[in-house]
Amino acid sequence: MIKACIFDLDGTLARTQESIARPVNMTLAHYGLPEQPVEAFNYFAGDGIKNALRRALIASGDTDASHLEEGLPMCRAWMQEDPCYHVEPYDHIVWALGELKKRGVKIAVFSNKPHLSAVSVVETIFGKGMFDHIQGQTDRIAIKPDPTGVFEILKEFGVSTDECLYFGDTNTDMLTGHNAGVKTVGVSWGFRPKSELKEYNADIIIDSAKEIPGLLDA
Repeated sequence: MIKACIFDLDGTLARTQESIARPVNMTLAHYGLPEQPVEAFNYFAGDGIKNALRRALIASGDTDASHLEEGLPMCRAWMQEDPCYHVEPYDHIVWALGELKKRGVKIAVFSNKPHLSAVSVVETIFGKGMFDHIQGQTDRIAIKPDPTGVFEILKEFGVSTDECLYFGDTNTDMLTGHNAGVKTVGVSWGFRPKSELKEYNADIIIDSAKEIPGLLDA
């Protein structure tokens, strides 16, 4: 019986490419480097803001990412300044989350965003009462695919790995779920193509958030 669902944030619950592109491109501009198109962040994003900045620096001509360590604090500050920039939930997500809550399922977010940014986005877009737990990156919680955040959430909820579904849209998410020993659900509407979810052995792949409640019955 499924008692908990853990969701990635970027590309799974919400369209967030522009909110990630904004602070990274501001950092690139600070160093006189060309900004990167929003579409590029489908691949730059997913492994934390540090890796997104590193990839963008390299793509912009800083092949050694020499500005990474100096630029990262300002990039993080610009992200926290407006973490909800042009962010919106994917179709039917709010409805699906409501259905899970009606059935008594605990729901959580586990994101590679800095923790304060993750909380700000989730509570602004979905309201403060929607999720039972929101977990972003902290000094104690390593970025995915490290499964520590999943284990922390399961411990708080008092559920076992076989009572949980983990939802995500990238290879990092599939690896996170497998590393934690929970069943993975790949969502095809996010940052990456369905082929990546298949390559990284998603246990289930869905094409619409309308399918989420039915997974409990299956």
